[in-house]
Amino acid sequence: MMTERKIIHIDMDAFYASVEQRDQPELRGRPVLVGGRPESRGVVAACSYEARRFGIHSAMSSARAARLCPKAVFVPPRFDVYREVSQQIRGIFYEHTELVEPLSLDEAYLDVTSNKKQIASATWIAEEIRATIWRETQLTASAGVSYNKFLAKVASDVNKPNGLTVVTPAQAEAFLTELPIRRFHGVGKVTESKMKEHGILNGGDLRRRSEEELVTLFGKAGRYFYRIVRGVDTRSVQPNRIRKSISKETTLSQDCSDRDEMIAILTRLAERLEEAMALGQSSGVTLTLKVKYADFQHVTRSMTHSTPYTQASLMIAHASQLLDKTEAGSRPIRLLGLGVSNLLGEDNEETPSQQLSFSFVKEQRSGYYG
Repeated sequence: MMTERKIIHIDMDAFYASVEQRDQPELRGRPVLVGGRPESRGVVAACSYEARRFGIHSAMSSARAARLCPKAVFVPPRFDVYREVSQQIRGIFYEHTELVEPLSLDEAYLDVTSNKKQIASATWIAEEIRATIWRETQLTASAGVSYNKFLAKVASDVNKPNGLTVVTPAQAEAFLTELPIRRFHGVGKVTESKMKEHGILNGGDLRRRSEEELVTLFGKAGRYFYRIVRGVDTRSVQPNRIRKSISKETTLSQDCSDRDEMIAILTRLAERLEEAMALGQSSGVTLTLKVKYADFQHVTRSMTHSTPYTQASLMIAHASQLLDKTEAGSRPIRLLGLGVSNLLGEDNEETPSQQLSFSFVKEQRSGYYG
């Protein structure tokens, strides 16, 4: 009989903003926004929980955030510091297992089915990791513990901030049945709206639909929804994923014809790419811009540079040139994407040239999770 896996998903709480509040005590308890200033048409990269109470979220324009919260404190991002703290936190993960799959600077999956300290309880490990992170960094983390990646990730968001949620195999069906459909990882605003139109408000409603019906409604994604609502996710934690490209994209809440706003959005995407490449210690020589117009037609424009892309400043300079080669502005757009391919680095020693793809409760202390 195959042993069920023990997966932990760790997600730092408001990571960038929390680092700023830690390093600048006068910011503690105040609405902190990490990103560009409103007068520069910047974008919010991250915000503290105090700011979120005003409806502010990442990728929102700084100007709008300032209107929602006039007392917000804007702080420029310090990616070097965030990377340093992230590496410190990853070191804590590796004290327990080599099976660590970072998703970004502030979150990762860990497979602790077999672990270095031979602790039988994944819950204990998650608690120890969170306590160690706090002791060594004075930052809080939330954790989800379950038998697969999907459930662990969803669980980590249940008791944020500074929370821990465990979903055992016996609890999975009840947990997913009550889960609002918007909390299912992979369900975006458009899909959520379509599901609600068809009376699918939570996991219980989703589970009552046949696979065929879900495929009819949502295409290939329907098979994914059919499996995850039944707690089926066979993906393993992959500590050494070889990536051929790194891409980030965002769908705008409203169609945009303002070039300055487009540049602000591309700046945020470039910053996220810089972060992702630093995390994987990689770089790439081909930059690709993706533009989707309001009528859903989309185009891509690429350039290959002699110097590998590692810094957001170079990416945004070239992204601006690529944007000039599209009809963005004269035609309203609904989506922008930016990616780097032909990667070189620690995990990608020689990556062949590729077309860039934008697929974009405490338990009893015994037994499996206890």
